[in-house]
Amino acid sequence: MLLELRAENYAVIDHAIAVFGPGLNLLTGETGAGKSILVDALALLMGDKASSDMVRHGADKAVVACVFEGTAGAEATLEANGIDSEGPEIILRREILSNGKGRVFINNQPATVTVLRQLAPELALVHAQSETLGAFDQAQQRGLLDRFGNIFTENVAAVYAQWRAVQQKLDDLERDEQDRLRVVDLWSFQRKEIEGVNPSVGEDEALETERRVLSNAEKLYAAAMSAHELLYEGTSSAETALRAAQKQIEELAHYDPQFQEPAQQLASARAAVEDVSATVRDYAENIQASPERLAEIEDRLAALDRLKRKYGSTLADVVAYGEEVAAKLSEIENRDEILKTLRVDLKTAADAYRKAAQSLSAERTATARKLEKLAESQISDLAMKVRFAIAVTANEAPEHWTTHGWDTVEYRIATNAGEPLKPLAEIASGGEMSRVLLALKVSVEEGAAKTQAKKKTQVPRTLVFDEIDIGIGGRAAEAVGQKLKALSRAQQVLCVTHLPQIAAFADQHFLIEKKEHSGRTKTSVRLLEDADRTDEIARMLSGATVTDTSLKHAEQMIKASR
Repeated sequence: MLLELRAENYAVIDHAIAVFGPGLNLLTGETGAGKSILVDALALLMGDKASSDMVRHGADKAVVACVFEGTAGAEATLEANGIDSEGPEIILRREILSNGKGRVFINNQPATVTVLRQLAPELALVHAQSETLGAFDQAQQRGLLDRFGNIFTENVAAVYAQWRAVQQKLDDLERDEQDRLRVVDLWSFQRKEIEGVNPSVGEDEALETERRVLSNAEKLYAAAMSAHELLYEGTSSAETALRAAQKQIEELAHYDPQFQEPAQQLASARAAVEDVSATVRDYAENIQASPERLAEIEDRLAALDRLKRKYGSTLADVVAYGEEVAAKLSEIENRDEILKTLRVDLKTAADAYRKAAQSLSAERTATARKLEKLAESQISDLAMKVRFAIAVTANEAPEHWTTHGWDTVEYRIATNAGEPLKPLAEIASGGEMSRVLLALKVSVEEGAAKTQAKKKTQVPRTLVFDEIDIGIGGRAAEAVGQKLKALSRAQQVLCVTHLPQIAAFADQHFLIEKKEHSGRTKTSVRLLEDADRTDEIARMLSGATVTDTSLKHAEQMIKASR
């Protein structure tokens, strides 16, 4: 739901804020007051094209912003684009500079117009008079039909995924023979190179340690023997000094018991010195300066380094890559058998998809007959005598298969007697387009409500209609008001209107006013209280001069709408 819309220095708007609520939000005001400008501002926030002409004269930039309630789909879109969520609301802001450049912010984080367009289907569908945004494309037409019939495409999507996975694997194996042979040669060389070295995990670390020892054999031998001499063998060794000191302390202990523990400590120290000296002596005896072994280690480490430079930063990575290449080669070597199996699997998956898609197509076709009758009746209630039809065309060739089936859904209409049915998008009048969409939305919501199905098909939370009342009046206008009211029970609706018959149905009624102040024209937005609503609807009934009769009539209309 749209919670708030702001505009600053946008066209004739100096600064305006509108806080919307659930249900039916209606915008009224004198012709030229700027009602459609607010709709255009929202369209910009849904990704419409911007122009420097929108910047108020004398200002450096125009700023439009809005706050929507978040949805699961919108949150997923933000996450996919690396934009952090900020609570349960989504804040959109767009700046248009006077030099033609602009900036986009989502939740106060820099973003792009592309992200706004990705968010738009989840947040709002804007049907402005210009109809440059929110075009009623085939995806939306299919979505409305599926929602009306509570048609779900999960099964088709699942079998499509299975078929696509098998097809992709088959395509990979059936690639151009020259490419295949080139890849096989590369993989064979890589496997042979890795198997020729036959590395083992951790081998390089052990060899590095051994190389350091061999490279410094003489230095290590000298250090070990020198330590042994100082600790044990020499005439002034640590062991000799400790033995002499121990003898003197033991003599003291004969006369004074306090020296018994120090004597034991010296005995322990002598034992530790003997152990260390034995260790370094044994180490020195085992050192063998072998140039042949050192050269062998150097060669082995060089071979391992070559593998790591080409196939992974560690030997574990190299071993894993070798196993992966071996598996790929094994698969290609068994290519004919695998191809045979894959073709069988592909036929099975394709048959499953065709069965699911045919069932979905039949369900859509039956649902289309129901919706077109109901929609034609609803459209006729809005002062449009039309013929309406929904064409469901099955495109059974595999290149047309998708996760939502193979159907193309197209709404067609003839607005004048004797004319052929044409695609809905070719309707010339924006007002007619808005009324047709309104009738369709009401039909779909009524159908969905009757079956009480879960709402899984994506439908915009907020619907916006600009100048939906062009060319109608009287009973048709009242019918439009009733349909807007019915539609607003399921989702938020914003509508710009000139007709009091429609304005009387508002849950929130906003007055757009244009005034001159200090030589500049400014547009403001004001939420009307009950008394002000009566005055505004009376003005819409009688013009500039509000009479007692028009006031009473306005009161009756508001009362009747409730």
